[in-house]
Amino acid sequence: MRLEMFAVALVVATPLALAVRPLSVTWSSYGHDAQHSGVSAVAAQPFHRIKWSTPVDLVFENTPGDLLIHYGSPLVTASNTVIVPVRTSSADTYRLDVLNGVDGSLKYSLATTWSPPPHNWIPVFGPALTARNRLYYPGPGGTVYYRDEPDSDSGPVGQIAFYGDALYAGANQAIFDNNVMISTPIVSDRYGGIFFGFTVIGANPAHLESGIAKIDRNGNGTWIGAAAAAGSDESIVEVPTNCAPALSVDGFTLYFAVSSGPGTGGYLVSVNGRNLSPIAHVRLKDPEFGTDAALPDDGSASPMVGPDGDVYYGVLETSCCSNHDRGWLLHFDQTLAQSKIPGAFGWDATPSVISARLVPSYQGSSAYLLFSKYNNYLEAGGDGLNRIAILDPNASQTDRITGAAVMSEVLTILGTTPADSTSGAVREWCINNAAVDPFTRSVIANSEDGFVYRWDLATNTFTQSLRLSAGVGEAYTPTVIGVDGTGYAISDAVLYAFGE
Repeated sequence: MRLEMFAVALVVATPLALAVRPLSVTWSSYGHDAQHSGVSAVAAQPFHRIKWSTPVDLVFENTPGDLLIHYGSPLVTASNTVIVPVRTSSADTYRLDVLNGVDGSLKYSLATTWSPPPHNWIPVFGPALTARNRLYYPGPGGTVYYRDEPDSDSGPVGQIAFYGDALYAGANQAIFDNNVMISTPIVSDRYGGIFFGFTVIGANPAHLESGIAKIDRNGNGTWIGAAAAAGSDESIVEVPTNCAPALSVDGFTLYFAVSSGPGTGGYLVSVNGRNLSPIAHVRLKDPEFGTDAALPDDGSASPMVGPDGDVYYGVLETSCCSNHDRGWLLHFDQTLAQSKIPGAFGWDATPSVISARLVPSYQGSSAYLLFSKYNNYLEAGGDGLNRIAILDPNASQTDRITGAAVMSEVLTILGTTPADSTSGAVREWCINNAAVDPFTRSVIANSEDGFVYRWDLATNTFTQSLRLSAGVGEAYTPTVIGVDGTGYAISDAVLYAFGE
């Protein structure tokens, strides 16, 4: 759904199983891992059937009309427990349903009194699993809840305030609950620590300003304000809603975006992954005009760190609709000092990593390529020929719409379902982070036509598809591959598990 105008280690099981970064067997957070690579550690099962389904929204499930909400990614443990964020009321209340991955049966549920920050499109409720198999999920007042032994029906639980549990207690609790909200998915590092963005809307005893927080594996917290991360630029007031921070492959550097408010300009910043001290920041620019790009709060674009350390982040163009509201995928080296070739699509999307070996027709020199959504919105002046694409981050071509130099298209494939009977347009692709199956040289992606597809990168064809729903205009959703190869995709406010 386009933005409306109202708003490296190798894991080799076979020659095809080339992975481009250290991988765990779990799907631990948005985009699979702390770099948001989208690369699965196991092969996806064939799409023979829907195994089970469960609602992710008790209000919007099977309702007509566009769904202007971002759903949190399901998580999968090494023991095949599936953790599903669920919106439970029109007041934006939530819980986690913890399910048996084999049959979808409920093991238990976890309640939270988390409230989203002020918003237009409803933000993400985004939990994370750590390397120590601890489940973290957002709580009130900028706190996080945790549940150890998430595969079991019972286990140790707790709540942590990154600014201090004692400060959160007593009479202060209501003040924090009313004024501090976690505003991004949680991301975990290799040691058991977590990172997340938070929004502050009023005075509080900790003197917090909107920014990024860390809680280490021992429960110790620290934070940095958005303005401080951007070189003390006092015009900066927030981390864009839903912008999950990303860690460098070595875990030493954390990347996230900051802005002057919804839809305004801002920076991509880096901070020390240990203590959040500032390292670097770069102003995010529209490649066509050289003016500030727009950082919307209605998207879910998050930084992605490539195997070589390069950093990618999606933005909107300066003003609609010079690039047909597609935005740009900006590209930097790991120091943020060098700006590299941008991609021609960035709006509400996080790219996934594709080893170059997965694309037999590729003759270039890049070790890895990028998967990207590649819609061209009819209602924003485009032709409605909505595609998905494999892009070369180190080679360029001239963009057909703007004339800018953009990442070269290695493969593209058109959606299959007409959007109407007259325009020639096809339904949009509705992923914000696709699941990559390196074992079968394929990408798992779902569409607003209600189908999930397997895109075979060797033949550039859809070799499998499965209908999940009748189709719906939907804010973008993630796809996931579970520990046993089961695929997971959200369509019309329902999570579907599919496989053989």
